[in-house]
Amino acid sequence: MRFETSTIKDIAKALGLSTSTVSRALRDRYEISEETKKLVLAYAEKVNYRANPIARSLKERRSYSIGIIVSEIANNFFSQVINGIESIAYDRGYHVIISQSHESYKQEKLNVEHLASRSIDGLLIALSSETQDIEYLRNLYGKGLPIVFFDRVPEDFETHKVIANNFKGAFDATEHLILSGKRIIAHLTNSENLSITRERLKGYQAALAKYNIEFKPELVKYCQHGGMHSIELEEAVKELLPLNPDGIFISSDRLTTGCIMAMKKTNPGVAHKIAIAGFTNSNLVELFSPSLTSVKQPAFEMGQVATELLISMIEAKRPVTEFETKVLDTELVRMQKPLGNRFL
Repeated sequence: MRFETSTIKDIAKALGLSTSTVSRALRDRYEISEETKKLVLAYAEKVNYRANPIARSLKERRSYSIGIIVSEIANNFFSQVINGIESIAYDRGYHVIISQSHESYKQEKLNVEHLASRSIDGLLIALSSETQDIEYLRNLYGKGLPIVFFDRVPEDFETHKVIANNFKGAFDATEHLILSGKRIIAHLTNSENLSITRERLKGYQAALAKYNIEFKPELVKYCQHGGMHSIELEEAVKELLPLNPDGIFISSDRLTTGCIMAMKKTNPGVAHKIAIAGFTNSNLVELFSPSLTSVKQPAFEMGQVATELLISMIEAKRPVTEFETKVLDTELVRMQKPLGNRFL
C-alpha cells in the first residue's frame, strides 16, 4: 500500500488558488498577503502537508544532506562529534548521512563515493587509520564537492579543518604523570599515518624533554587499527609490560578504555600499579579501575564548528579560496583516586 501525501496542487485546488500562490505562501514570500498565508498554512497543517524534498532538490540542484565519515559511531568521541554536527545541520535545514570506515581505507573510499553518488551537498570526514592516499578525495573536491576535515586531517589539502590542540593535550597528560612521580612513561598510540598520532607523540616527547627524561622509542607502541581489534591491543600491552613502565600515556578514546581491559587480562597484578593518563571522552571515567586521568576533547563543539564551516562552503555564492584550521583546546581531568599508596 502506497502512502499518499497532500501536494501543493491539492491545496491550491481545495482553496481555489493558483499553485504559485500556494508555493509562495508556504515559503512566506513578501508578495503574498498575510491573510492568504494564514489560510494556506492552516489548511496545510490540517492535511498534514510536507514539502517534497526530492522536488525541492531537483529545483534547487541541492539535496540538503551532508555526509559524515567516522571510524566508529560507538566511539565516545565520534558519537559526541556527530551530536554536535546534528545540532547545527538540522537547525539549518540539512539532513545527515553517517557512514563508518571501521579504520579501513577501502571502506572509507567506498562510503565516500557512495555518498557522492547520492548527491550530498558536502562531506565531513575524519580519515581512517589506513588512509594514506587521498587522491579520490582530491578528485571529488576538484569536481565541486565541499569537504571539511575534522580530528584526523591531511596536511596538504586546502580546505577547512577542525582539530583539538593535540600537542598540548598530550603534553599536559604526560607532564601530569611526571609530576605524579613517574619516570618510565610508555606511550600507546594509533597508526603512524594519522595526524593525531604525530601531534600527540610530539607533545609526549616535549614533556619528557622538559623534565630531562630520555625518550625511548621502545616505549612507544603503535596500534594500526586504533584498538578496534582486542588482539592488537593485548600484543602491545604484552610488549610494554616487560619494560616496567610506571606510567602510560594513551592517545585515543578506544585505546584508553581498551588498554585497561588488556592490562587486566594480561597481568592483573600489575594493572593497578601503573598510572594511566589518556585521551577519552567517556562519561564513565570515574568508574574505571585502575583510575584514569583523562584528556577530554571538545567533541561536540568540534562537530558544530566543522558543520558551520561546511555549510558556509555549500552556501557560498562564489568559490571559497581562503581556509582556516580551527584548533580547539583540550581539558585535563585529574582523577583523585588512590593508586597504591599514592594519588593520581
